[in-house]
Amino acid sequence: MEKSNSFKQENDLQHPWTGDFGSVSDRRYAYWRQSSFHQSGGESHTPISIMSNDTSRPLLSRTVSSIDVPPEIYTLNYEKESVYKETEGSGKNTLSVLYSVISVFRAVRSGNRQMKRLLMMISLNVAYSTAELAIGLFTGRVGLVSDAFHLTFGCGLLTFSFFAMAASRKKADHIYTYGYKRIEVLAAFTNALFLLFMSFSLAVEALHAFIQEESEHKHYLIVSAVTNLLVNLIGVWFFRSYARINLVYRKAEDMNYHSVCLHVLADSIRSAGLILASWFLSLGVENAEVLCLGLVSVAVFMLVMPLFKSTAGVLLQMAPPSIPYSALSKCLRQVTAREDVTEVSQARFWELVPGHVVGTLSLQVKKGMDDRPTLQFVHGLYHDLGVRDLTVQTDYD
Repeated sequence: MEKSNSFKQENDLQHPWTGDFGSVSDRRYAYWRQSSFHQSGGESHTPISIMSNDTSRPLLSRTVSSIDVPPEIYTLNYEKESVYKETEGSGKNTLSVLYSVISVFRAVRSGNRQMKRLLMMISLNVAYSTAELAIGLFTGRVGLVSDAFHLTFGCGLLTFSFFAMAASRKKADHIYTYGYKRIEVLAAFTNALFLLFMSFSLAVEALHAFIQEESEHKHYLIVSAVTNLLVNLIGVWFFRSYARINLVYRKAEDMNYHSVCLHVLADSIRSAGLILASWFLSLGVENAEVLCLGLVSVAVFMLVMPLFKSTAGVLLQMAPPSIPYSALSKCLRQVTAREDVTEVSQARFWELVPGHVVGTLSLQVKKGMDDRPTLQFVHGLYHDLGVRDLTVQTDYD
């Protein structure tokens, strides 16, 4: 099958789609700004990257770990930055940690209210867990030491969520070309995974209490549970707007905020379950600990499971839930029904982060046909559907 370019123009003719980069004769990689793509009587759409084969130049060298990009797409700033990195070497790596810490503090100062609230919540938990660990070591209370380590691990996850909020504010660069927004999805997934593990451990603890038929609740553990409940209720109040099970995520930070809220809410439910079990035991209720811990385990599992599915779906690049499958199929049929299109393949769509849908498409066009109207039609069709970044590859029969 014969391959040719998507656009047959002279090399010295500047295409309006590539006007920002001058003359580009290689149609395998074409880059332009969104404002460069105009449609009559409507709003400009997100650009499409057109990839087709070119026999006049060698194919791009592709390996397992890298793609060699043509040199004409490099900007002057990128070249200066590359030279700077090569000359600095290990010295820049040493300063990168300090720069990251400074950037985090800058993000806190210029950040939103939720970041400042989360930092306050982390500080309260660190102070409480440190005091609990010191008291447990001084008095020899193993239960206090164990609970302090549990809180410390939870503080570590909350700290990771905080750093994810700060890092996601960085702009995209030549290494992370899509930016750093997805790190908030990763932080939310980590929190959800920890809460699922906590739910499983509570179920095991309830089973152990049922087999042993004894209670290990001491008065100092009840005091610790009450104090922990008060601290976590402050965090629930801070993130009360995200205290829902099925939350519609419009941005990546929504997932992160929701995971933080569920984290402190699950800890609150756990502390409340321990207090309630102790009260029932004082009234003489049998198997009160088994009942309360079992209910807490089920409640935490039901709270966190929707978040776990949503974050895992984004990280696994599942089909975007914001766009129905029937709508994607309808668009695919409309593209296939065009006279100049003989085949449509490799239609893949996924969410980079919530609210940012990315797609790729491969079109087989009849030889001798102008593919620009088809590309404009496909671009507008999927843009109206909610696809922000679309990459289309065109080949000729």
